[in-house]
Amino acid sequence: MANVVVVGAQWGDEGKGKIVDIFTGYADDVIRFQGGNNAGHTLVVGDDKVVLHLIPSGILHPGKRCIIGNGVVLDPEVFIDEITKLKAGGKLADDGCLLLSESLHIIMPYHKRIDLAREKKSGAGRIGTTGRGIGPCYEDKIGRRGIRLMDLLDADIFAGKLREFLEEKNFILERLLGDSPLGFDEIYEKYLGYAEILRTYAADTSLILRNDIADGRKVLFEGAQGTMLDIDFGTYPFVTSSSTCAGGACTGSGVGPRDIHEIIGISKAYITRVGSGPFPTELEDEVGESLRAAGGEFGATTGRPRRCGWFDALVARYAVRINGLTGIALTKLDVLSGFETIRICTGYDCEGAILTEIPASVEKLSRCRPVYEDYPGWKGDISAIRRFEDLPENAVKYIKKLEELVGCPIILVSVGPRRDETIILRNPFHG
Repeated sequence: MANVVVVGAQWGDEGKGKIVDIFTGYADDVIRFQGGNNAGHTLVVGDDKVVLHLIPSGILHPGKRCIIGNGVVLDPEVFIDEITKLKAGGKLADDGCLLLSESLHIIMPYHKRIDLAREKKSGAGRIGTTGRGIGPCYEDKIGRRGIRLMDLLDADIFAGKLREFLEEKNFILERLLGDSPLGFDEIYEKYLGYAEILRTYAADTSLILRNDIADGRKVLFEGAQGTMLDIDFGTYPFVTSSSTCAGGACTGSGVGPRDIHEIIGISKAYITRVGSGPFPTELEDEVGESLRAAGGEFGATTGRPRRCGWFDALVARYAVRINGLTGIALTKLDVLSGFETIRICTGYDCEGAILTEIPASVEKLSRCRPVYEDYPGWKGDISAIRRFEDLPENAVKYIKKLEELVGCPIILVSVGPRRDETIILRNPFHG
């Protein structure tokens, strides 16, 4: 028996969708445990490209149980659109394969309006959110003013909460943010319509997971975003609003830590970031542009170009420590093919002091400059290689150096976007 958590080990966009898709083949249940539709997974299966924002990637595998856990905030319109498209594509033939935690929180129209209005008002100081209402929804969850799926499924409870909360939100929109108010009737009727569809999928998913684990079923916990965007351990305030680290797998699913056996961090062979915030190894030159072009570094959710930089060993070591990683899946190694020299950040120069660990202060991090070690690159297309020893000699040396610097074994190497363009060195479901 093995239950495996997959988390991003950088600033998100590490290629988790592909890795989750691969590991799903060995799991029985796949659960998404945090975030919302601000995350996007791009999967390439055969000649088909599928982008998912809420539904776990495992939905592409017949017979797998896919769960959206209590730690997720759900936009009903986005969820319904995803299941509609999946069914149109011949997938999700059995609705019983997809479950929603009845305890998850619902994104409301006022969350999105407040999100957008705040960003607009913040100007140059904006966080760089996707504007999808994720943060404001989590605020209401923590402030105990949220609407959960179980509330939405009871028309009377939903009406009472919506009426109460909408009064407060309209005050914020009008008086603080200079925006127009929202009407009760339109939201109420639209969301009751959503409720009739969501009712099919609602369940006590924590109990279902508990019973499945007791029966020996294997569970894959799927995270969104990355370690450096964690609300507690990321580059606050330039972070997302949920617990993106491995600990979030427990609180976002209702499964205890004793039932987790492996924690795999996903890391690109270089590094990217979307939105505002410090990024020590960012390349604002032709090298950065080359990485962006070769890696197709544009957000699956927003289409925004990603900021690109060389691999940061300090970020990776931090992710190993914070998550307790037992292995790393290294993605997009193929993107580095053709570079004459490849650099690895091994330290930060902060006003003359050399740091080997990430400073907690985001202000201090913004003053850090990377200290690099240079390594020879390699040439040629590596996407057809399926054995580690068949990789170019310099690629093998690069990977082994990353393992040495990070202090964690690399158990998988992705050499292309397709599911089969992968070298698996150790399968976490097999120990």
